[in-house]
Amino acid sequence: MKKLTPILGVVAVALIALAAGLYIGKALLPGASPKTDPRDELIKSQVQSAYSVLDQLNKKAQAGEIKLSYAKKLGADILREMRYGQDGYFFADTSEGVNVVLYGDKTVEGKNRRDANINGVYYVQKIAEAAKTGNGYTDYFFPKKGETAPSAKKAFSMYFQPFDWVIGTGYYR
Repeated sequence: MKKLTPILGVVAVALIALAAGLYIGKALLPGASPKTDPRDELIKSQVQSAYSVLDQLNKKAQAGEIKLSYAKKLGADILREMRYGQDGYFFADTSEGVNVVLYGDKTVEGKNRRDANINGVYYVQKIAEAAKTGNGYTDYFFPKKGETAPSAKKAFSMYFQPFDWVIGTGYYR
């Protein structure tokens, strides 16, 4: 039960953060500026929520409550299962491009995607650069889950330095 208690706390934080993100996303829809897509703020708030979950796990590791390797495993497991809206999911890659999470796709997770490109764009590098410079938004092409043809996509990403992960989510245009 002792090991389960910190995990339940992190899961509770994740659920609250997701609920807040969905609320913010819905609140933005009616009065959103025509110059910006309201989904931009939604994906940003969702990534910030995911970041806070990883931060809590890292704090538990720093306090000696759990090992860092276990915190990373829990973080990947939580990100893999987190969803929002109809089809929102999260991804994570190391700064070197090794995929950590991509909706549980075992053909991708654990593989280096640094030099992957679609339509001549090295999208993993582009996403990592945006995350590390603080901008966070990236336009690129990527196939929808279960499809092979790439579709236009916009992502928001953040760099979580303690795990050396670039985490993000996005929407298809």
